[in-house]
Amino acid sequence: MARHVFLCPLRWSDMDAYGHVNNVVYLRYLEEARVDMLFVHAPTQGASRLAEGVVVAKHEIEYLKPLRFRPEPIRVETWVTRVENASFRLAYEVRDPDVVYARAASVMVPYDLVENRPRRLLPEERKVLETFLEAA
Repeated sequence: MARHVFLCPLRWSDMDAYGHVNNVVYLRYLEEARVDMLFVHAPTQGASRLAEGVVVAKHEIEYLKPLRFRPEPIRVETWVTRVENASFRLAYEVRDPDVVYARAASVMVPYDLVENRPRRLLPEERKVLETFLEAA
Protein backbone atom coordinates (compact mmCIF):
# COMPACT_ATOMS: atom_id res chain seq x y z
CA MET A 1 0.00 0.00 0.00
CA ALA A 2 1.27 3.43 -0.91
CA ARG A 3 -0.52 6.70 -0.69
CA HIS A 4 0.06 9.41 -3.23
CA VAL A 5 1.14 12.61 -1.48
CA PHE A 6 0.53 16.04 -2.96
CA LEU A 7 1.62 19.22 -1.19
CA CYS A 8 -1.00 21.78 -2.13
CA PRO A 9 -0.35 25.50 -1.65
CA LEU A 10 -2.99 27.52 0.14
CA ARG A 11 -4.03 30.78 -1.47
CA TRP A 12 -5.23 33.90 0.31
CA SER A 13 -8.36 33.76 -1.83
CA ASP A 14 -9.17 30.28 -0.48
CA MET A 15 -10.45 31.82 2.77
CA ASP A 16 -14.07 32.68 3.39
CA ALA A 17 -15.64 35.37 5.57
CA TYR A 18 -14.99 33.24 8.67
CA GLY A 19 -11.23 33.24 8.11
CA HIS A 20 -10.82 29.59 7.16
CA VAL A 21 -10.57 27.70 3.89
CA ASN A 22 -13.99 27.60 2.23
CA ASN A 23 -15.61 24.18 1.90
CA VAL A 24 -15.81 24.49 -1.89
CA VAL A 25 -12.04 25.00 -2.09
CA TYR A 26 -11.48 21.52 -0.67
CA LEU A 27 -12.83 20.13 -3.97
CA ARG A 28 -10.08 22.05 -5.76
CA TYR A 29 -7.45 20.60 -3.41
CA LEU A 30 -8.77 17.09 -4.10
CA GLU A 31 -8.75 17.80 -7.82
CA GLU A 32 -5.16 19.03 -7.77
CA ALA A 33 -4.03 15.93 -5.87
CA ARG A 34 -6.01 13.63 -8.18
CA VAL A 35 -4.65 15.27 -11.33
CA ASP A 36 -1.11 14.95 -9.97
CA MET A 37 -1.70 11.26 -9.22
CA LEU A 38 -3.58 10.23 -12.39
CA PHE A 39 -2.42 12.67 -15.06
CA VAL A 40 1.20 13.28 -14.02
CA HIS A 41 2.45 10.18 -12.17
CA ALA A 42 0.29 7.34 -13.57
CA PRO A 43 1.48 7.89 -17.18
CA THR A 44 5.10 7.57 -16.06
CA GLN A 45 4.18 4.12 -14.68
CA GLY A 46 2.57 2.91 -17.91
CA ALA A 47 -1.04 4.05 -17.50
CA SER A 48 -1.10 6.94 -19.97
CA ARG A 49 -4.76 6.43 -20.91
CA LEU A 50 -5.80 7.60 -17.44
CA ALA A 51 -4.52 11.04 -18.41
CA GLU A 52 -6.66 10.98 -21.54
CA GLY A 53 -9.99 10.84 -19.77
CA VAL A 54 -11.33 10.14 -16.30
CA VAL A 55 -14.52 11.69 -14.95
CA VAL A 56 -15.85 12.08 -11.42
CA ALA A 57 -19.10 10.18 -10.87
CA LYS A 58 -19.46 10.97 -7.15
CA HIS A 59 -17.82 13.00 -4.36
CA GLU A 60 -18.22 12.72 -0.59
CA ILE A 61 -16.49 15.06 1.87
CA GLU A 62 -16.42 15.01 5.65
CA TYR A 63 -15.15 18.29 7.11
CA LEU A 64 -13.45 17.67 10.46
CA LYS A 65 -11.58 20.85 11.48
CA PRO A 66 -11.28 24.37 10.07
CA LEU A 67 -8.15 25.01 8.04
CA ARG A 68 -6.76 28.53 8.22
CA PHE A 69 -4.47 30.22 5.74
CA ARG A 70 -0.73 29.78 6.30
CA PRO A 71 2.30 29.91 4.00
CA GLU A 72 3.02 26.17 4.30
CA PRO A 73 1.22 23.85 1.87
CA ILE A 74 -1.39 21.38 3.02
CA ARG A 75 -0.75 17.67 2.54
CA VAL A 76 -3.35 15.80 0.47
CA GLU A 77 -2.96 12.03 0.66
CA THR A 78 -4.79 10.03 -2.01
CA TRP A 79 -5.20 6.28 -2.34
CA VAL A 80 -7.40 3.72 -4.07
CA THR A 81 -9.97 1.80 -2.03
CA ARG A 82 -11.65 -0.18 -4.82
CA VAL A 83 -10.92 -1.11 -8.44
CA GLU A 84 -13.73 -2.46 -10.59
CA ASN A 85 -14.04 -3.16 -14.31
CA ALA A 86 -15.14 0.34 -15.32
CA SER A 87 -14.63 2.47 -12.21
CA PHE A 88 -12.45 2.97 -9.19
CA ARG A 89 -12.82 4.68 -5.85
CA LEU A 90 -10.31 7.14 -4.42
CA ALA A 91 -10.03 8.19 -0.79
CA TYR A 92 -8.33 11.35 0.45
CA GLU A 93 -7.16 13.01 3.62
CA VAL A 94 -6.42 16.73 3.75
CA ARG A 95 -4.02 16.88 6.65
CA ASP A 96 -0.99 17.94 8.58
CA PRO A 97 1.10 15.30 10.38
CA ASP A 98 -0.96 15.59 13.56
CA VAL A 99 -4.41 16.71 12.38
CA VAL A 100 -6.88 15.70 9.66
CA TYR A 101 -8.96 18.60 8.33
CA ALA A 102 -11.12 16.61 5.93
CA ARG A 103 -11.68 13.10 4.62
CA ALA A 104 -13.17 12.52 1.20
CA ALA A 105 -13.92 9.90 -1.42
CA SER A 106 -14.57 9.97 -5.16
CA VAL A 107 -15.91 7.42 -7.61
CA MET A 108 -13.96 7.77 -10.84
CA VAL A 109 -14.91 6.45 -14.29
CA PRO A 110 -12.47 6.06 -17.20
CA TYR A 111 -13.93 7.94 -20.13
CA ASP A 112 -13.30 7.80 -23.87
CA LEU A 113 -13.41 11.44 -24.98
CA VAL A 114 -13.49 10.53 -28.68
CA GLU A 115 -16.39 8.08 -28.35
CA ASN A 116 -18.00 10.24 -25.64
CA ARG A 117 -18.73 7.30 -23.33
CA PRO A 118 -17.38 5.45 -20.30
CA ARG A 119 -14.88 2.67 -20.93
CA ARG A 120 -13.36 -0.25 -19.07
CA LEU A 121 -10.05 -0.05 -17.24
CA LEU A 122 -7.09 -1.45 -19.15
CA PRO A 123 -4.86 -4.06 -17.44
CA GLU A 124 -1.96 -1.58 -17.18
CA GLU A 125 -4.25 1.01 -15.57
CA ARG A 126 -5.53 -1.55 -13.07
CA LYS A 127 -1.93 -2.49 -12.23
CA VAL A 128 -0.96 1.13 -11.52
CA LEU A 129 -4.14 1.79 -9.50
CA GLU A 130 -3.51 -1.35 -7.43
CA THR A 131 -0.12 0.06 -6.31
CA PHE A 132 -2.19 2.62 -4.37
CA LEU A 133 -4.78 0.10 -3.12
CA GLU A 134 -5.67 0.24 0.56
CA ALA A 135 -8.80 -1.37 1.94
CA ALA A 136 -11.52 1.09 2.98
